[in-house]
Amino acid sequence: MLRSAEVFQTVRDAERYGVVAEVAGVDYAAVLRHRDDVVRTLTDGVAGLLKANGVTVIEGHARFTGPTTVDVHTTGPSPVAPGGPRYAAEPGEQVESVTARQVVIATGSTPARLPVPGADLPGVVTSDGALGLTEIPDRIVIVGGSAVGVEWASLFAAFGSDVTVVEMQDRLVPAEDADVGAALERSFTARGITVLTGSTVTAITEAGAEAPLRVAVGGPREREVGADVVLVGVGRRPNTAHLDLATAGVTTDDRGFVVVDDRMRTNVEHVFAIGDVTGRALLAHVASHQGLVAADMAAGHDARLDYDVVPAATFCHPEIASVGRTEEAARAAGYDVVTAKIPFAALGRARSYGDTEGFCKVVADRRHGEVLGVHVIGPSASDLITEGALALSLEATLDELAHTIHAHPTLGEIGMEAALAALGLPVHVPPRSPRSTR
Repeated sequence: MLRSAEVFQTVRDAERYGVVAEVAGVDYAAVLRHRDDVVRTLTDGVAGLLKANGVTVIEGHARFTGPTTVDVHTTGPSPVAPGGPRYAAEPGEQVESVTARQVVIATGSTPARLPVPGADLPGVVTSDGALGLTEIPDRIVIVGGSAVGVEWASLFAAFGSDVTVVEMQDRLVPAEDADVGAALERSFTARGITVLTGSTVTAITEAGAEAPLRVAVGGPREREVGADVVLVGVGRRPNTAHLDLATAGVTTDDRGFVVVDDRMRTNVEHVFAIGDVTGRALLAHVASHQGLVAADMAAGHDARLDYDVVPAATFCHPEIASVGRTEEAARAAGYDVVTAKIPFAALGRARSYGDTEGFCKVVADRRHGEVLGVHVIGPSASDLITEGALALSLEATLDELAHTIHAHPTLGEIGMEAALAALGLPVHVPPRSPRSTR
């Protein structure tokens, strides 16, 4: 869906590249069909891989009857949306019992609910429920300005919706570096997205036909906002409601997430947990690597996951990706910090693409030059961050990044340019003194 929005924007701006194209609008039903086709291809591929590896798949809800035994119950249709996820469906009758030598809990997470009056009204959806929308809303209020919220905001704004984002913290994407959050808010505002930071939704009420919902927003700019749809993206909770973890003796934390060590072991021997249900880093690629670690451990090998070198990507526009410490976190940890930012506007490839918004920021230790964090907002950020993740994994220094020859003209040059700037040796931007904590 985000790719469809990107293509729409490109076609709409085609004239600037010398291409004449007429855009009638967005066929949202076709957007959804394309999404479903891609998802079906991927899930069919996974099913094929499971079959090829001799894995037996039993569909249904699992419920522990002991540390390594589960009963499997039937599952009804999705209560979220037709054809949607069935995690919220009530378990039905028991169809099978399974006993295993090793058990891996990988039940994921579900969207958190908004604890305000009116959160259960028609037209109020979670990020999962939004996948079931069949029309582009004229007006949408998005509650939560973290990754999920800003991704949906980008999508609907590109398709022409009037978008308002309400975020409780003082900036968008609060888990990211402060400079990145500020840049995203400027970008959103320039594109007509209303951003209300330091604000909370206090109530949702039904209104007239012109604006079916009214959203009361509290904060420095109290107001009421009309909306056709309110999308709630305020976090996730573990999907453990019907597992009966207590029967297995598995420990959870105060939020209900399964407690594991860096080898994916729970407190119960032979029981592992991976993915969102652990609450460690709610990212698909982290879940995948946790699965590899758990498989190694279950097979008698030793493995662990280093959470300090986990890249994160947010597929909004402009795209965001990061790995390692933010500038604020590095300072709080006691490092003598040096930072540098290089704008995409300094790159020939970005200019030829017509996408110069954003920058790459590197955070490093002044004494040894060790790279502590890399933060990107701009084109292909999610692809560019891999170099940063490798740099942190190898404990690379600014010198090593700066002296690695990068192909030209590419977007990937931005990491090298940022390292050079942090060393006080900028090539394609005017020289200036890099910031430090001194």
